[in-house]
Amino acid sequence: MKQAMLIVNPSSGTEMGNEYCDHALNVMREMGYETELRLTKGEGDAVSFAREACEKKFNFVAAMGGDGTINEAINGMAEQEHRPLFGLIPLGTVNDFARALNIPMKPEEAINIFKQHHIQKTDVGKINDRYFINIVAVGALAEASFSTPVEQKSKLGPLAYIIEGMKKMKEKQPFELKVHSNHDWEGEALLMLIALTNSVGGMETIAPEAKVNDGKLHVFIIKDIALPQFLLLLPKVLSGELAASEHVHYMKVDQIEASSTYEMIANVDGDEGDRLPIKVENLKQHLEILVPRNE
Repeated sequence: MKQAMLIVNPSSGTEMGNEYCDHALNVMREMGYETELRLTKGEGDAVSFAREACEKKFNFVAAMGGDGTINEAINGMAEQEHRPLFGLIPLGTVNDFARALNIPMKPEEAINIFKQHHIQKTDVGKINDRYFINIVAVGALAEASFSTPVEQKSKLGPLAYIIEGMKKMKEKQPFELKVHSNHDWEGEALLMLIALTNSVGGMETIAPEAKVNDGKLHVFIIKDIALPQFLLLLPKVLSGELAASEHVHYMKVDQIEASSTYEMIANVDGDEGDRLPIKVENLKQHLEILVPRNE
């Protein structure tokens, strides 16, 4: 019989993990998988569980939780010799990766698409020695998101990141940035975004050209501008025209290196990541993921 593992973060989505666990197990068994259940208790558990599934050559791994849980599971699978088919069930605050893959936000519907067995090859990002699925960001606005209180995220969702970010922007902290890629850039910046998908912070208009399997990093460098000019970029974000702004330097590249003389910490999929310098690359169509059929 085919082997599968279901990784569940029981504390995600106001503790909805336990509520949908039985349904997911039943669906996976109906699909012919002998399924083992793993419940996360702390940071790094999903990484270990997913790596275990790869080492045991399981056929399928499903992860239920927010972007953090999904990120950990993919970190456990990325660049392993054997990478099982992957499925995800979103329970988090934003669920950017699920949005980019058109996976339903309702957990029961997301579980049911497994039965369609529709597979899509999907890119994975790599930053230094770890992996990401949505976004790498650098700047005071980016650092605000991983300092946002968990309670605020649960109550306000994506709005929580905007509120914390605007608090930071009042301080206006530009930083010296050097970028090396197909196109080099050097100057004072307020924010750098390296997007793997079109959904960032729950908004699907920041990088509208980004596809989950295009093999590209979509890089936006917001230059050092006055706060009123920065605020005027918001309509461009909502209309999908951020790259066209004269205050934004946009690149579409396979990989990129970034450094700064400032002590800057990268935000990786909403969590605190490495300090600069960083090397970021796209591992094109690296995973096979179950997604909905296009009707």
